[in-house]
Amino acid sequence: MEMTQRKAFTAAGITVELAGAGKIVLPEESKAADLLPYAQNRQLPALGVRIDNTVRDLNHPLENGCHAELIDYGSEDGRRIYARSLITVLVRAASEVLPGCSVVVKHTLGNGIYGHIRLDRALREQDIRLVEERMQEIVAAGEPIRKRRLPREEAIALFRETNQAEKAELLRYHRSAEVDVYTCGWFPDFSDGPLAPHTGLLKIFRLRFYLPGFILELPREDNPEIIPEYVEQGKLANIYFEADKWGKVLGVRSVPSLNQILANGGADELIRVAEAFHEKKISQIADSIAANIDRVRLVLIAGPSSSGKTTFVQRLATQLRVNGIHPVPLSLDNYFVDREKTPRDESGRYDFECLDAIDRPLFNDQLTKLIQGEEVELPYFNFKTGRREFRGETLRLKETDLIMVEGIHGLNDRLTSSIPLGRKFKIYVSALTQLNLDAHNRIPTTDLRILRRIVRDNRCRGHSARETINMWPLVRQGEENYIFPFQESADVMFNSALVYELAVLRSYAEPLLAEITPDCPEYSEARRLLEFLSYFVPLSDAAVPANSIIREFIGNSCYLD
Repeated sequence: MEMTQRKAFTAAGITVELAGAGKIVLPEESKAADLLPYAQNRQLPALGVRIDNTVRDLNHPLENGCHAELIDYGSEDGRRIYARSLITVLVRAASEVLPGCSVVVKHTLGNGIYGHIRLDRALREQDIRLVEERMQEIVAAGEPIRKRRLPREEAIALFRETNQAEKAELLRYHRSAEVDVYTCGWFPDFSDGPLAPHTGLLKIFRLRFYLPGFILELPREDNPEIIPEYVEQGKLANIYFEADKWGKVLGVRSVPSLNQILANGGADELIRVAEAFHEKKISQIADSIAANIDRVRLVLIAGPSSSGKTTFVQRLATQLRVNGIHPVPLSLDNYFVDREKTPRDESGRYDFECLDAIDRPLFNDQLTKLIQGEEVELPYFNFKTGRREFRGETLRLKETDLIMVEGIHGLNDRLTSSIPLGRKFKIYVSALTQLNLDAHNRIPTTDLRILRRIVRDNRCRGHSARETINMWPLVRQGEENYIFPFQESADVMFNSALVYELAVLRSYAEPLLAEITPDCPEYSEARRLLEFLSYFVPLSDAAVPANSIIREFIGNSCYLD
């Protein structure tokens, strides 16, 4: 009925509700780009549009009565469009100046995206300069990026003809009978979301040679006009390299290769090997701590939301016991300052995540005493009264005891300022997936983590997917403020991602995401995640062991349930 009314109105034009500009009357068959003259006061150029809570490119047709919001680099969706569009330009440019090469986009690193350019020889810095120069020429020309909607089989044939076999294989699992194919110049591409309307919008970037590949550096959210100074993240890069190596060992480099293993009955073996790798890494961390137990008496663990820290701590404790060490957990929650002393955020709300919400003098005093063999009376924070209490619980460390603290500020040395660096061991835990959708469409680590959280929060806290998506930006902001700046200070990093887990999470997350209706602001993100999950062959959790990190989210964990 609604569609009939919309079509009937087009004879007299259409009315569109544009965020920030009100109702606008446009000719029939108008596109989103026709809204641009009505948003001339924007500080940043529009890269795309959100129409009725669905992200579209600027060439998408408008319908009568729709609501539209222009998207720029200041939003997460805008930054995705910018990055995807630049990757398309990069792949085209590399193909032109390095004939016969293949480009593989891998993962984020610092403020950019790391990838490989494969040649029949070693990649050189001069190669990267040539690619960057060609990219700048394409951007300066303001070339259009055109979209065609093709039948899926026709798109598959196109990508096979252009030597993009992995992309063709991925499209076999596309949920729609038709596929959007974008073309920049001669180069056809499939992207996991909309692209910018032309290359002239992609002026701010830098391509850096980073042995053995490149980093496509992008502007930061808080200053879209400049590329910030590059900060080396060697430890994080090494974890990604290790994940890539294990992807090769497992024969899983991308979603199509994972799907092939699952379709051919190799799921159980894949799960066993992936879980054994986790166990081996945790055992190695425990061995490293045990080898230094004479000086290390404090282990600090931190990582972003839904990294599986709770299960990691339990599994590490088990491996430490194998080494004759007795882990003693110490909860930071009991060291909160009294409620009236808690700092407030810009909105006037109590900020329990900031470092000053913890009584650091008391915490450091007790750590110092414990490490020197003294007995302390542990505090208990009463969350009902908002005050600290002492209930007679005491602690004195034995020779084989080791303090373990897990919390958002674990890697920040200000938390444990009284403890010398040599007496503490810091561990960063995060879920750093090595999978790509295909060679040019990477899987952001945040997508894995939000899917984990959606499933866990619904099961454990009764939260809907909409509630979890709504609070996710605040969660991410806390990570940016309190975790990521300190990750390189960790003694070791543990990658909690499992190569098979997104295939398992699909069956749990899809029905929760499907509950979000188009009238909700969270619908665009739910739609994006549903589209992403559709590329995975669903996998039963029957073979997933009870001590697996993924059990922390889907249930039946031997540690938590």
